[in-house]
Amino acid sequence: MNSILKTLLSSLVYSFLLLTAPAKAQVTPNTTLGNEASRLTPNQVINGASADRINGGAQRGINLFHSFGEFNIGNGQRVYFGNPVGVENILTRVTGASTSNILGTLGVDGAANLFLINPNGIFFGQNALG
Repeated sequence: MNSILKTLLSSLVYSFLLLTAPAKAQVTPNTTLGNEASRLTPNQVINGASADRINGGAQRGINLFHSFGEFNIGNGQRVYFGNPVGVENILTRVTGASTSNILGTLGVDGAANLFLINPNGIFFGQNALG
């Protein structure tokens, strides 16, 4: 009985650690923009701190389009879109079947307006910044 209790207790502790571990950003570009696909570059210094940068996309005049199968930002994670010269609007769509969870920082490394569109919804956590 003692070994069963130990196994059960260690399983509960392990499950708790998995559920409370900080989530990583899950930003998954898709291929709908062909050669103009979005690119995620981790561990960049933006505004004096480590962040992931999203570059690429399809620029049409003053608009820059991005497309992702999945777009989530974990608690404490920082993700910024690059802002090429001449771009005033960054339009980002999520084509997958899941809600986007924005728990950390989402922003633009520049002055462009950012639009995030997900027909399955967008959840902003209590620590979300933008």
